[in-house]
Amino acid sequence: MTRSTRARIIDEALRLFAERGYSATSVAEIEAASGLSPGAGGLYRHFKSKYEVLAAAINEHATRTRSQVAESLAELSSMEASAELEDRLSHLCRAGLAKVREESELTRVFFRDLSQFPELVAVVREGLLQPMFDAIVTWFRAQPEFKDVEVDWAGISVVLGGSVVHYRLFQETVGELPGYADKDQFVTAWVRLAVGLLPSPAPVS
Repeated sequence: MTRSTRARIIDEALRLFAERGYSATSVAEIEAASGLSPGAGGLYRHFKSKYEVLAAAINEHATRTRSQVAESLAELSSMEASAELEDRLSHLCRAGLAKVREESELTRVFFRDLSQFPELVAVVREGLLQPMFDAIVTWFRAQPEFKDVEVDWAGISVVLGGSVVHYRLFQETVGELPGYADKDQFVTAWVRLAVGLLPSPAPVS
């Protein structure tokens, strides 16, 4: 499917911001990467400024995240209840890792540049990070073993979701796997941690 010019500008700008930094990327460079004549002002037919491109990229990623979270929950919910809890937890963890990895460019921009734009930090927090924590809570409450169990699901989601985010962020910022543990090692340990945090499952009728 052919991307619109607006979409190309957003995608290429985010890639350049991630590679070079927001301040070091010029409008002309974004235009060239987007297939427009550099310096001819083509970007301004779609956006008022370079900042507006950045804001559009972050807001569109936040909107997409909400849809993806809903789709992921539906997919995870389709797993048969007879599947072992550990297998369901493993799928949940891998879905989270995939989502954080998908946002690798945005992650680099976040750490390098977004401190100067607190309003965009808020979009990342509320549009990308918080939905993931909320999804973990929703998922646990939907599991047959925990439907009527009252525990601090929000606290558990922070511990489990935070470790998933940290694993990928460490890779993005340091360039190495944390503790040199590969993904399968991490998922196995994550599942063991999750099981340890959870109350004893109620019998499923």
